[in-house]
Amino acid sequence: MRLVPKLAAPWRLKANHILGINGRNRDYVAPFNDRRFYHLVDNKLTTKSMALKAGVTVPKLIGRVDYTGQVKSLPDMLKNAGDFVIKPARGAGGGGIIVADGVDENGLRKASGARMVWPEVKFHIQNILSGMYSLGGDGTDIAVIEERLYPHSIFKTLAFSGVPDVRVIVFRGVPVMAMLRLPTSESDGKANLHTGGVGVGIDLPTGVTTLAVQHDNTIDKHPDFLTPLTGLQLPGWSDVMALATDIATAVPELGYVGVDVVIDEVRGPTLLELNARPGIAVQIANRKGLSAPLKALAQMDEIPEGREVRIALAEKLWTEATQPKPS
Repeated sequence: MRLVPKLAAPWRLKANHILGINGRNRDYVAPFNDRRFYHLVDNKLTTKSMALKAGVTVPKLIGRVDYTGQVKSLPDMLKNAGDFVIKPARGAGGGGIIVADGVDENGLRKASGARMVWPEVKFHIQNILSGMYSLGGDGTDIAVIEERLYPHSIFKTLAFSGVPDVRVIVFRGVPVMAMLRLPTSESDGKANLHTGGVGVGIDLPTGVTTLAVQHDNTIDKHPDFLTPLTGLQLPGWSDVMALATDIATAVPELGYVGVDVVIDEVRGPTLLELNARPGIAVQIANRKGLSAPLKALAQMDEIPEGREVRIALAEKLWTEATQPKPS
């Protein structure tokens, strides 16, 4: 069953408070996100530093490669690294990421089981430095090497190969909507919905999954494992809400952000990255529009301070949006 017709009538979209891309850009991204501060979220190293100052959990940084001359020292840098991830600091959409199980004298072992010899690893790092995977594909970049995250055991039969994450949309420091993004074999182990990943709506106050979609179609079970996707209590949900609120509050110059969180088996909710231009597919996964809570927050002269107060406000707005409308 298709959740939303591809060419839904404009009045139906408006009645359901569906936010479109143009509305997102015009009403929330442009007025609330100062472009001068995009670098705070577009560069993973900058985001990591900012998050640490805010007391937010992030993956441990193992090392970084800033210029070509450092590439030759990779074997020494990684010899005691254990499991790790190599990624471009300014990358987007998962491009350029290598997940490794460890290294030996010949190269590294990828999580998929494939191997890369050192010349291949060094060549890949040089491509990262050249900006091949960076936003816009221009300029230079930095190769970031950080610890590998392991999803909570609850996701063992809910995510194919890759790392599932929770995308939380936060506006003016208040969480407004969230979805769980699950990798599939079709998406090649990535959680991106546009490549075949699964989006699962989340009841914001409780952290219980409510509805699952793939390619805009509702589904009941994960396509690879046939595991039920609804009615699942996500572990550490109160900590996910706290993390999203704290990191968004730490970047007041960017009022409308997507916060991507991995629920790690050991660390618990851990910040993966921030996005100053988060997509709007979260509405499909929740069968609910963003416009109502966003408008309510935009019309407030001041947003109350304090994590707990903001989370309580988020739950209030969510409850109001879910209550039946008077006929």
